[in-house]
Amino acid sequence: MGYLLPTEYVQYGLTAETTDDWVTTASALMESYCRRPSLMVTQYVERLRITAGSQTVQLSYRPLMAATGAASALVSVRVRYAKPRRGELADPFREQVAWAFNVPGSWSGLDVAAVDLNSTTGEVTLPQNFLGLDYNEVEITYTSGFVTVPVSIKVACAQVVKNAQATPAVNVKRSQVDSLQIEYFSGVLIDPQVQALLRPYVAERLG
Repeated sequence: MGYLLPTEYVQYGLTAETTDDWVTTASALMESYCRRPSLMVTQYVERLRITAGSQTVQLSYRPLMAATGAASALVSVRVRYAKPRRGELADPFREQVAWAFNVPGSWSGLDVAAVDLNSTTGEVTLPQNFLGLDYNEVEITYTSGFVTVPVSIKVACAQVVKNAQATPAVNVKRSQVDSLQIEYFSGVLIDPQVQALLRPYVAERLG
């Protein structure tokens, strides 16, 4: 999708003659840079390994945003107590008790209300189970992105278009912008100003 409406082109410094394909291609380039399919509200599923001795994990996509009608950005949380890796076996007796009550590696659903979520940092803290053991793997389904396009994203989109139009090898006369050509010049088009605007939305730990 394009992050600028045709009626906003002039407002954000583009010419009235700017065609929609410039904005569409610039928007796709921004999504590629942020390593996410969209900057609007999208549902993600992440399976994360939990560090031994810790019950917290960091989600990759921000800002966290509840979907329309939802009470929380968390949709579902599943955890499991898989067999520990080498060096993680802190208490062999407790491990044997845990395996007696639960099939090692089986998933259990958690009430999302029992999970502590820091919406600003994307940090998720999990409760301990009734045996006092820490989970070591979690699968979290959540939503992240914007309901309405913020000004910073619109400014970034307009800047990418202006950078493309100012690059001689990209600014060619054709009915549609070549997305492969745009991608080739991504290092020029996503300049430091655009990078600063997009920095809060770049996916963490991916790639």
